[in-house]
Amino acid sequence: MSLWVEALISLLLIAGGAFVFVGSLGMAHLRDFYMRLHGPTKATTLGIGCMLVASMAYFWSVDGRPDIQELLITLFLFITAPVSAHLLAKTGLHLRLKHIDITQGKPVELRSEEVGKKPVPHPDKGHG
Repeated sequence: MSLWVEALISLLLIAGGAFVFVGSLGMAHLRDFYMRLHGPTKATTLGIGCMLVASMAYFWSVDGRPDIQELLITLFLFITAPVSAHLLAKTGLHLRLKHIDITQGKPVELRSEEVGKKPVPHPDKGHG
């Protein structure tokens, strides 16, 4: 394996580890649900993507042919993470989860039929 391929793989692994670490810190230290969504959906997704690309580059340089599995996993991750984050955010808005004032939690893109008069009963509160 050439030196520049090893350097690229090392750089991708270090960058991926740094992004995953920052995403983990975000989940632990951010103050409300809406802010905590950024950790797994932005930083951690990019970190795992860097690690998968590093794995793909390593096995391509060792085997001499590209391995499509890591590429497919990366594409699946980059497609599904934003969709799931969007659905989680909409669910949080629908349930009227508590938020700090900086987050606001009242986006203008919600239609009037999407905002109920009373919050949806939470299963833990015994409304069922």
